[in-house]
Amino acid sequence: PSVEETLAALGKGPILGNQTAPVTIVEFSDFQCSFCKKFWADTLPKLKETSIKKGQVKFIYRHFAILGKHSMQAAQGAECAAEQGEFWNYHDRLFTNRGGLAFADAKLKQYARELGLKVPVFNQCLDSGKYLKKVEGETAVAAFLGARGTPTFFLNGRLLAGAQPLEVFRTAIEEELKKSRSKKK
Repeated sequence: PSVEETLAALGKGPILGNQTAPVTIVEFSDFQCSFCKKFWADTLPKLKETSIKKGQVKFIYRHFAILGKHSMQAAQGAECAAEQGEFWNYHDRLFTNRGGLAFADAKLKQYARELGLKVPVFNQCLDSGKYLKKVEGETAVAAFLGARGTPTFFLNGRLLAGAQPLEVFRTAIEEELKKSRSKKK
């Protein structure tokens, strides 16, 4: 299977932007990773304001939980928040609080409370480990596709490793938009 088919086989994931955008960026990320936080703080907001807002790009988040138990727990917490429609707010809270004991179970539950989630539902979800296989699966797929560190991006199937500056994304997005325009002719 192609990279795109392999990524599609993961099923639905948290998406920013228009479902039918011509460019798909898939980020494989770990909430404990400092470079992932840098991308989240510096580049993602600019992508949201430009390419995502214009309907050119859909952005999908995937887990690449490679930094130990706390990464696994944080990823599962984000999935439990997603059940209540709060993936992106929870994602932002995790990156804001990264480091130290920020991802201990008690903290993950506290973030859910602070975000106004249904706490008993969230806690039961986290304690059950129901998303462990999903997180492990996404992590395995990232490694299979050649990801060697976090964050790793696939832009219409093309691998971009590391917290690349906005310009790298802009250039790659423009190239893909040109390709999609020439296909339509």
